[in-house]
Amino acid sequence: MKYFKKITGKSVYLSPMNTEDAEIYVKWLSDLSIAENLGNAVKTISVTGEKEWIEKNSHLCQYAIVKLETDELIGNCGFNDLNHIKQCGEVGLFIGDEENRNKGYGTEALKLLVSFGFDYLNLNNIMLKVFEFNERAIKCYKKVGFKEFGRRRQSYYLKGKYYDEIYMDIIRAERPSV
Repeated sequence: MKYFKKITGKSVYLSPMNTEDAEIYVKWLSDLSIAENLGNAVKTISVTGEKEWIEKNSHLCQYAIVKLETDELIGNCGFNDLNHIKQCGEVGLFIGDEENRNKGYGTEALKLLVSFGFDYLNLNNIMLKVFEFNERAIKCYKKVGFKEFGRRRQSYYLKGKYYDEIYMDIIRAERPSV
């Protein structure tokens, strides 16, 4: 698969998503260790459906996360919601295979995405949502500079237990260095 260096960091770059990667995204999104963290554990995703989603949402600043050295696809990130009038956006990301987690790729990808949002999309506030049990993600988000600003209490029921959904954001003045 050929990727394009839209936003480049030290170890990863963000490339426009490609429908040819739909199968690997379905593999990752079907993995309960990823789906539970995204709140998608009950969803069934097909390759056809994922291709359609990629085609439909590619204009919304959705990116493949690709290792710089090897051009290997390792995850996805992007803006789930953009409001240019309010200068606000919401981001999300995940790293697919366990072997690529805890190596700083997600942190770097998020820093790149946040900087892109401030510098090119003219955003002032970028937010995200994360479930309280996803400590790895929370640590990453805090490292980038996101701060908790609220919670939706007991809004996610998983395996017999309720969890809070944490709302975090970062403003332009708090932007990370890339």
